[in-house]
Amino acid sequence: MRNWPDTLPATLTASADNAATEDERWMRHALAWAARAAAAGEVPVGAVVVRAGEVLGEGANAPIRLADPTAHAEVQALRAAAAKAGNYRLPGATLYVTLEPCAMCAGAILHARVARVVYGTRDPKTGSAGSVIDLFAETRLNHHAQIEGGVLQAECAAQISAFFAARRAAS
Repeated sequence: MRNWPDTLPATLTASADNAATEDERWMRHALAWAARAAAAGEVPVGAVVVRAGEVLGEGANAPIRLADPTAHAEVQALRAAAAKAGNYRLPGATLYVTLEPCAMCAGAILHARVARVVYGTRDPKTGSAGSVIDLFAETRLNHHAQIEGGVLQAECAAQISAFFAARRAAS
């Protein structure tokens, strides 16, 4: 099902940056998945689900390649994590994603009972962790995830900006 480049950038080596926080480490992992999406002509968004230091699932945007509007990076990572865990609920897990989740992804994250969401850059058009709406703060919902935004924000924003600049230049 996945036709991604076989190698991830060297930023994922265990010794890449010993001073980096765990959040930065895993966000670099998500950035590598975003690069895979860009290489496949998709909007560069990558995600990884981690629990107790172990990768449960990872994914990159693939709605064009899969002809599936739900194939966002977060959903891809959640599907892989649920399959590995053998459960659609992922308590205690953290989802790292390079772009603030949209409403669809926020709903999937909440239904999966993910404990924490760490995102790189805000999405002023569809962001659902505070940019447009904040579904994670909606008190009427029965689950809430802790949200942390801005981790490696400059790198995440630059990756998306470069992708769209290249597309504009090509057209």
